[in-house]
Amino acid sequence: MLIINLKSNGLLKFIKNLYKQMQYHEVQALGAQVTFYLILSFFPFLMFLITLISYTPLTSQSTLESLLSFLPNDAYVFVLDIVQQIVEEKSSTLLSVGMISTLFVASNGVAALIRGINKSYELTEKRPFWKKRGLAILFTIALSIVILFSLILLVFGEILTGFLTNYFNLPSSFNILWFLIRYISSLFIMWLVFVCLYRYTPVVRPDIKNVLLGATFTTIGWFLTSYGFSTYVNHFGHYSSTYGSIGGVIVLLIWLYISSIIILTGAEVNGLIIKKNNKNNI
Repeated sequence: MLIINLKSNGLLKFIKNLYKQMQYHEVQALGAQVTFYLILSFFPFLMFLITLISYTPLTSQSTLESLLSFLPNDAYVFVLDIVQQIVEEKSSTLLSVGMISTLFVASNGVAALIRGINKSYELTEKRPFWKKRGLAILFTIALSIVILFSLILLVFGEILTGFLTNYFNLPSSFNILWFLIRYISSLFIMWLVFVCLYRYTPVVRPDIKNVLLGATFTTIGWFLTSYGFSTYVNHFGHYSSTYGSIGGVIVLLIWLYISSIIILTGAEVNGLIIKKNNKNNI
C-alpha cells in the first residue's frame, strides 16, 4: 500500500528527500532541456490542435483566446499573432501532409518529458526509436483531444448555462455553481492526463497508486504557478517595456520552464514513492 506519513516529521523528511533527489537528478538543468524541446514543439502543437478544432463548431479565434487565456498578456499577444499568421498563410498545408509533419515535431516536447520521467524513476531507456516516438505521438494526439473536449466543456458549458438560466428561471447562484463544476471538471481531466503520462510512458509501468500523488501535485502546482506568474507579469513584471518586442518570447520561455519544473517535480514525487514501496516490499 501507498503509505505517506503526514505528521510534521514525516512530511519534513519527505520534502528533504525530494530536494536531494531533485538535486541528484539535476531537475533544473533537465527542465531547461525540456523547455528547449517544448518551445520548438509549442507552435506545431497549437497548429495541430487548431486543425482538429476546424472540424468542430468551435471557431479558431474564440478557441485560441480561451486556450491561451492563462498566459501572461505579453506572451499571449506574441503567441496569438504568430499562430494567426501561420493559419492564414498555410491553412491548406495544415490540412494535408503538413499535418503529419506538424504532429511529429509537436511530439518532441512529449518525448523530452518521457525522458525526464524515466530519469526521475531511475530507469534506463531501452525501447527502440519507433516505439518511443510512437508513444510520444500517441500522447500528443491524446493531449490534443483532451484539450479539445475541455474547451468544448468550457465554451458550450457557458452557452448551456445561459439557456438553463433563462428557460427555468434559475437564480444567479446557479451560474456560480455551474462555473465551479466546469472548471473543476477541466482540472480533473488535466489530472487524468498527468496520471496517464506518469504511468504509461516510462520504460517500466508503475502501479497506479504510486503516481496519484505526483499527478495531484503537478495539477495543483501547475495551475497555481501559472496563475501566480501570469498575475505577476501582468501587474508587476513589465517585460515589454524592458526587453521590447522580445518581451513576449522571454515570458513564454519562463512560463514553459516553470511548467517543465513542475511536471518533472511531480515525477520526482512519484519516484520517491516507488522507491519507498520497493524497499517496503523487500
